[in-house]
Amino acid sequence: MASPCPNGTRARRRVFTQDGGRVSDSAQRAPDHRPYFFLSYAHTPRYGGGGPDPDMWVERLFRDLCGHVMAMTDLPAGAPAGFMDREIRSGEGWSERLGEALATCRVFVPLFSPRYFASEMCGKEWYAFAQRAIYHQAKHNRSAEAIVPALWVPMPPEHMPGPAKRLQFNHRDFGDRYVTDGLYGLIKLRIFAEEYEAAVYELAKRIVSVADSTRVAPGSPVDYGLAPSAFGRTSGASRPMHLTIAAPTRHDLPEGRAPDYYGKQSQDWNPYHPDSARPLAYIAQDLVRSLDYQATVSSFDHELPPAPGQPPGRPEILLVDRWALEDDDRCARLAAFDATPRPWVGVVVAWNREDPQSRISEAQLVEKLERTMPHQMSQGRAACRAAARGVFSMEAFGQILPQVVEAAAQEYLRHATAFAPSPSPGAIRPVRARLAGPTAGFGSTPCTSATRGTPPDAEDTDDSQS
Repeated sequence: MASPCPNGTRARRRVFTQDGGRVSDSAQRAPDHRPYFFLSYAHTPRYGGGGPDPDMWVERLFRDLCGHVMAMTDLPAGAPAGFMDREIRSGEGWSERLGEALATCRVFVPLFSPRYFASEMCGKEWYAFAQRAIYHQAKHNRSAEAIVPALWVPMPPEHMPGPAKRLQFNHRDFGDRYVTDGLYGLIKLRIFAEEYEAAVYELAKRIVSVADSTRVAPGSPVDYGLAPSAFGRTSGASRPMHLTIAAPTRHDLPEGRAPDYYGKQSQDWNPYHPDSARPLAYIAQDLVRSLDYQATVSSFDHELPPAPGQPPGRPEILLVDRWALEDDDRCARLAAFDATPRPWVGVVVAWNREDPQSRISEAQLVEKLERTMPHQMSQGRAACRAAARGVFSMEAFGQILPQVVEAAAQEYLRHATAFAPSPSPGAIRPVRARLAGPTAGFGSTPCTSATRGTPPDAEDTDDSQS
């Protein structure tokens, strides 16, 4: 972790933390000295051959926020009020340091700007924190809205990805000039000095308030080599992703099966009970939405089988409970589903080995599923095959689901219907076929094959990121 140097400097790589130099009695007793916020921003490249560091203004904002947070809380001397990494290009271990900060910070503060949403690294940071909030809600069955956005450069909501547009946040609480000019405009122009101070003060108040009210638990550090970006598309088209649940209900359980993991509908299936207080379908839906998809959910029992040869209408994820195969009719329908190759459907088998009945019956049910759905069990990338063999914890589910979603989306693109638009009057050559409308939003699906330990500037020299 970053050392809390008062001047914020380190050799070759500067990691800034800020403290107020005093220790109160309550702070000495407090065990939680995690950073109050993680400042996520997009690096601005220098214009021309020289000039000042364009990110110096972000650094000033960070220091001002830290000063307010220290004044508003009882953090002891040396404890970081916030986290900001200014030079992740130099030095080693950048991904580990960022991963640790994202796993422990209390509030995530993204600096909105056009460059921010074009940054894959910023999208990875957003997803890493959003995943923590989803786990928190799953464990405690209450939401954890711990993302506090800040306008660095104002931009219209229609140009933002879905996860940013869905935030319930009123920027006008920080002042009208803040909304029209953003923090960059306020900090650059002296005539707006008072507006800048007021906006930063209100932002710090919001950070402290959200941190104290949500109390998102620390998580596991993210692996940046596998982490997806929350900013999945650059076009305005929506990207559908359907989740289908193949699981019993409490009314049709196999004889002797404990009802604790089930509800009135298949969508109520909660395989990771008691670790999770929410059904898996809604955890998966939140995770898929955090990847900038429009996620829908239904029961496999209520899905009509597609006609033979019918092209895909959307990519899908099939969440399977092996206990579902104990129903003969459902087992036959799953076998029929598997008989026609559907590479745009990813299969994830959620399985809780802490469940005594599942542990005892695992070998028998594994063999039955492999016999019933041999094609789906063996198709696709390594991550897809691993997901079909069984995912044994909620955390593992959150790590592997984005990879299955990515694979399903790519296969959907490969198999989607192509059509040739009518040639324009007077056209001599035929027009090349293009993908049908429903695929439009999938063109920017990000790959997640970056090697762990590779600094972001190795991927994008104009976007090394905090």
